Amino acid sequence: MNHIAIEATGLTKKFGDVVALDGVSVSVPSGSVLGLLGPNGAGKTTAVRILTTIIRPDSGSARVLGYDVVSNASAVRYRIGLAGQYAAVDGNLTGRENLRLIGLLTQMPRNTIAARADVLLERFELTEAADRVVRTYSGGMRRRLDLAAALVHQPPVLFLDEPTTGLDPQGRLELWDVIRDLVSDGTTVLLTTQYLEEADKLADNIAVVDHGRIIAEGTPADLKARVGSTMIEIGLPDEGEAVRAKSVLARFSEDVEPDGRKVRMRINDGARVLIDVLRALDAAQLTPATMAVREPTLDDAFLALTGRQPEPRESPDRQAVAVGGA
Repeated sequence: MNHIAIEATGLTKKFGDVVALDGVSVSVPSGSVLGLLGPNGAGKTTAVRILTTIIRPDSGSARVLGYDVVSNASAVRYRIGLAGQYAAVDGNLTGRENLRLIGLLTQMPRNTIAARADVLLERFELTEAADRVVRTYSGGMRRRLDLAAALVHQPPVLFLDEPTTGLDPQGRLELWDVIRDLVSDGTTVLLTTQYLEEADKLADNIAVVDHGRIIAEGTPADLKARVGSTMIEIGLPDEGEAVRAKSVLARFSEDVEPDGRKVRMRINDGARVLIDVLRALDAAQLTPATMAVREPTLDDAFLALTGRQPEPRESPDRQAVAVGGA
């Protein structure tokens, strides 16, 4: 049985009258990935900031690798890596200097720092730019360097707050491979992301946060199963017909929702019900312009759980902590 690397119980946090966290509890086994998902302002980044010792909770407790994030904050910092929503590297240093500085701050053996920096520069395709000052880097390059910085001291626990922000599709895929490699070597990862596909591909378990509370937990497959086995999306010529179609189709599913000129419905017996749906629409003299049948995605689960589509990302959290106790 895996040991628990990250454990939080009843975390609460207010900022003035705003309740950011309202009794959040999570448990992350060693060597696994927890995806933390939720709409803008749900509390995801606040949870990460508490778990990485940037801020203190108002109540509740949390431990990382057995160390309390409040009473043993220094011990936690030396054992974690953190890549926030925005690159926290120093723009006046070169890429190589940034990584070597992190090595010094995390008290790595001095004779290993240069080699480790070189390995990471190559891994993130920054070798050619290694001796340029970071302020000359593109946004994507800065993002990759920030991720490399979080890995300098090979932390056993890694917090990634929207790690692929600013990366192109190829860069995202490459980072996914890096995360998979880290986890296969035993690293524990807590991941927040604006890309639900990312959580679907990487997370062993997902916790959905809304209004400061965890409203659902489970594997990606578990969460998708809650939506229903099949999604039907029907396009109509205009919004009026979409509204009429909702009334016609309500008897087939409790979850029928018009969206502009489209109607979406969730059903559990796709093949049989689809034929009945077409017959019912024909009897009502409604002719679909388009029709798609697919299995539910994590996006569908997110919408069903929160009532909202996923949004780009939370408001910028510009507070940062250097990994390794800086």
